[in-house]
Amino acid sequence: MDPRRTLESAGGIITQRDPRRCIVRLRTPAGLLTPAQLEGLGRIARRAGLPAVHLTTRQTIELPDVDPETIGPLLAKLARNGTPLGAERNEVVNVVACPGTATCRLASIETYALAQELDRRFFGIELPVKMRIGISGCPNMCAGERLCEIGITGIRRPLRDDGRCTGCGTCANTCREDAIVMVNGCLSLDESRCVACGMCVDYCPFAVLADDGPQYRITIGGRRGRHPVLGVDLATVRTPEEAVAVVGAVLDRCYRRAYAGRHFADQLDLMDLDGLRADLAARGIRAVEPDCLALSSTRAAGSEGREPDLA
Repeated sequence: MDPRRTLESAGGIITQRDPRRCIVRLRTPAGLLTPAQLEGLGRIARRAGLPAVHLTTRQTIELPDVDPETIGPLLAKLARNGTPLGAERNEVVNVVACPGTATCRLASIETYALAQELDRRFFGIELPVKMRIGISGCPNMCAGERLCEIGITGIRRPLRDDGRCTGCGTCANTCREDAIVMVNGCLSLDESRCVACGMCVDYCPFAVLADDGPQYRITIGGRRGRHPVLGVDLATVRTPEEAVAVVGAVLDRCYRRAYAGRHFADQLDLMDLDGLRADLAARGIRAVEPDCLALSSTRAAGSEGREPDLA
């Protein structure tokens, strides 16, 4: 947050229904707090005479019913506790993430460190529009990342060793998308159905199926609210560093081209996604080509390959 902004204009301070009271929203990337921070929040809220704290749907914590006259000292205590003021307005707000590979057996990517790095680099940057960033470790979308202005999804695409496959069909039976079928004893992948969750790889009893490593599928232009919209694919990259670079490029383009008063999802035409992809490629950010990572059997009859994620 720009230090020149007044407390009254700070995004993390929200006027309640009762205009004599306000909500103080905190900065808690990925919803991670230490026991000491939780204890500190309890002490701060209790000493401020607050009846409760609120855990939000976007992994932040809010202190409701705050007297505006006490905000200054309250924010100082919160900052010392490691739980500073958050964001809400036309800026990069709290970064949301599922647990990822830290705890989830379905996840393909580590999410906590990535969320904290994105928070460190971009939190509070003022933009023409509000910018939500969400990260899910797999396509199950537990963090709702594709409904965010910028979403990052962990994926793994299956690779098959034709010479070793026994044709047992375990992968086909495991696939929730019915993307893998048996054709004359051989596996066939319908790429139009495959979401690259990697479950078929995990369940192969003979370790014949493999993957080409975890990847980061980045989408932009998602929208929540009354008229939800899924974000569109922008790029798929191999490393968290590349994912951070892509997010930075999207934010830079948004700052330079977007207009206030319109949702980011309604301004994708102004972002020139093909030009953005070309700029990323010129900077050495190489995208993963889906077709070169497909299951090595033929595609299902009638299915069509997807366009590359990054030109």
